[in-house]
Amino acid sequence: MSNKKVICTDKAPAPVGPYNQAIIASGQMLFIAGQIALDPETGEIVGTGDVVKQTQQVMKNLAAILTASGADWSNVVKTSVFLKDLADFATVNQVYAEYFDEATAPARACVEVSRLPKDVLVEIECIAVC
Repeated sequence: MSNKKVICTDKAPAPVGPYNQAIIASGQMLFIAGQIALDPETGEIVGTGDVVKQTQQVMKNLAAILTASGADWSNVVKTSVFLKDLADFATVNQVYAEYFDEATAPARACVEVSRLPKDVLVEIECIAVC
């Protein structure tokens, strides 16, 4: 099992969402490729035009990969969130927060991009330590 320590300092800006400034972790590293809102059974996009449904499917896909590797959300130390429209930041945060305890949430980056695969609204990748 991983060893994980949250780093928090008042000498840097506080997080503006469900993530932490930094994480120190040791163990075997798992790099999960960016996931989009594809239903693994149908190969179709879930929630076309709906960032909440798309984020839920992305998190479901990430959870399946974590489980297949013997890990869970508590093992995640870093995520990268790619949004078609940064105006969706707060909405995506609400869904994202359902999966991470704020006190131990991973470090995170979130950026707006001009286009994502299959014209989805959100893509998330993560790094876990098992």
